[in-house]
Amino acid sequence: MTILYNDRFVDRENIQVDIEDRGYQFGDGIYEVIRVYGGNLFCLEPHLKRFARSAKEIGIDLPYTPERLGERILELVKKNNLTDGTVYLQVSRGSAPRSHPFPANSHPVTIGYTVSAPRPLEALQKGIKTILTEDIRWLRCDIKSLNLLGAVLAKQKAVEAGCQEVIQHRDGMVTEGSATNVFLVKDGTLFTHPADNLILHGITRQVVLELANELGIPVREEAADVDDLFHADEVFVTGTTTEVSPVVAIDGKPVAKGVPGTITRKLQQAFEAYIGLPHQSGTGLS
Repeated sequence: MTILYNDRFVDRENIQVDIEDRGYQFGDGIYEVIRVYGGNLFCLEPHLKRFARSAKEIGIDLPYTPERLGERILELVKKNNLTDGTVYLQVSRGSAPRSHPFPANSHPVTIGYTVSAPRPLEALQKGIKTILTEDIRWLRCDIKSLNLLGAVLAKQKAVEAGCQEVIQHRDGMVTEGSATNVFLVKDGTLFTHPADNLILHGITRQVVLELANELGIPVREEAADVDDLFHADEVFVTGTTTEVSPVVAIDGKPVAKGVPGTITRKLQQAFEAYIGLPHQSGTGLS
């Protein structure tokens, strides 16, 4: 596999991470995951814009312009002959003697690689099961940083409960999943947490909001409480690798009738049209 390493393309076996890289020791860095459909990068510009914003928020000066990064990512996809999958991109603050303050002399380290992966068709068709858990993460979830231990612990709870995702809450107010944004539908209106510091400003989330507007589906960006989930007509999550995945159960209780809802199906179909793919989520819509 070819890896993008500090603006060079090298073989994976030739990559070495220094023991004092701040990404390794502190999680001091940022990342993005970009979906590839049919060899085409999905929403590359918004991803790079968010990447640059995350870097700015934690004081990392990116060594390349977003345009240059975009060019290199496109080359990486071609070099690895990636058709369907993801591109992972990260930048750490670099290597320096271990100390908490920003080092005076360090150089950001860039790594990018590709992963071949199909679409999550089973989850799209049948829906996923979730559990509720308290959101224990830091208060800057809008920064896509390498500090993911809170998300890792949450996801592990889901796995141990035989579920595919968690729905997190702070003091009873729903925030997001471990790696997804959460939506609920009530009386034909779509609800989702506002894009503030408590959630990641998901690229797929934003696309879905635009599609809902085009479909004439009312949207309210406001936090719902946990009780709202159990009285919702539909619940679904969105993400780069999850697309628009229906939630059919929460804490072992079915969401409404326990099957994907009509508005969720409409948004799935609109999303597939948006990415230029034939409709294949098994929604029964044409």
